[in-house]
Amino acid sequence: MTTAKGHVDSEYLRIAGEFLNQLKQRTYTRMQIQTGHKVLDVGCGPGIDTVALSQLVGATGEVYGVDYDEAMIMEAEQRAEKTGISAWVKHKHADAASLPFETGYFDSCRSERLFQHLHNPTKALDEMARVTKVAGWVVVLDTDWGSGGIDTSAIDVERRLARFNADHMYHNGYAGRQLYRLFKKQGLANVSVEVFPLVVTNYAFARQIWALDKLGSEAVARSVVTEAELKRIQMEFEQADADGVFFGYGCMTLVAGQKAG
Repeated sequence: MTTAKGHVDSEYLRIAGEFLNQLKQRTYTRMQIQTGHKVLDVGCGPGIDTVALSQLVGATGEVYGVDYDEAMIMEAEQRAEKTGISAWVKHKHADAASLPFETGYFDSCRSERLFQHLHNPTKALDEMARVTKVAGWVVVLDTDWGSGGIDTSAIDVERRLARFNADHMYHNGYAGRQLYRLFKKQGLANVSVEVFPLVVTNYAFARQIWALDKLGSEAVARSVVTEAELKRIQMEFEQADADGVFFGYGCMTLVAGQKAG
């Protein structure tokens, strides 16, 4: 679970989690969780999803979250303790490419917005499948940063920024479009794919959720756009927001597959 180029803090994850709440719920549904199940969240961050999963498996079940960021693991453990679920919800510092669990230990396994940060997503999916029981479900939700865009007259500048974002701000910026292939090549059965559009009509929120300020400064530093071009497009976004017509969108892909016998 290599540290992301676009490393984010727990506050960002909280805001993004609220924005993506319906998609989170969809991943839980696709896991087909029952009371008493053992489930795993790979790339758990501060434990937002492990807390939610704890309510689905109940006190007779077991939830594990793993993350490469030790600070996130500490926060997740504190969250579980504060919520009163630490007896059946645990968090471990671990790499997605080498999960510290026995083969076939979990009834289902999920990951959300992690594969975009990985150098080797194939190995991570292999590990997720390995630790899942036969007939258990593996579910991954991730972003395709090569999709979507923001409405502007400066199309050339916007396209350069979008390409730079997908190519350089993440280790694996096209993760969303790769998932179906990865699941099929891994040998998972009953593979299903869902694509979800994400719409943002507030510039301030777009700057936050898509890290537009960091993207702009990095793009100028790499000579992808000039300072003048960046200022122009930012002013246009601000004006669109003031006029109530700011519009941006992207896509996330949710893929689920069942471990074959």
